[in-house]
Amino acid sequence: MSCSREHPVEILLIDDNPADKRLAIEAFKECKTCHHLNTVDDGVEAMEFLQRKGPYADAVKPDLIILDLNLPRKDGREVLADVRGDQALKYIPIVVMSISDAGSDILNIYNLGANCYITKPIDLEQFIHVVRRIEEFWFQIVKLPPR
Repeated sequence: MSCSREHPVEILLIDDNPADKRLAIEAFKECKTCHHLNTVDDGVEAMEFLQRKGPYADAVKPDLIILDLNLPRKDGREVLADVRGDQALKYIPIVVMSISDAGSDILNIYNLGANCYITKPIDLEQFIHVVRRIEEFWFQIVKLPPR
């Protein structure tokens, strides 16, 4: 993808479901904004990436995190709390995408500091629609914090 921006928008997708990751990757291919999508499979790997540890020593700090809640080893709620508690990471916008639409889950996620909660679409067309809205809002309308 050729970029008209100085740097592509860096996105970190944290999701353990291979089908959901494939949907997201396909949906992000439809984006017009120049971006780079990294993916990790669980909460421990996510924190290693974000803190640039081990195999992620050269990782670029993401401009946006898309976080699933139900992750192995460290769930999304713990990741969200860890990111919000880390001075170097706490300003990264976090979009939570989960299959749950329970009011108590949504309230809990906002209380932990999520910027947005989206019920995860199940088919590619809906997923592409949601990703386009994420792209429009977070990359065209909102001014993201500097890396």
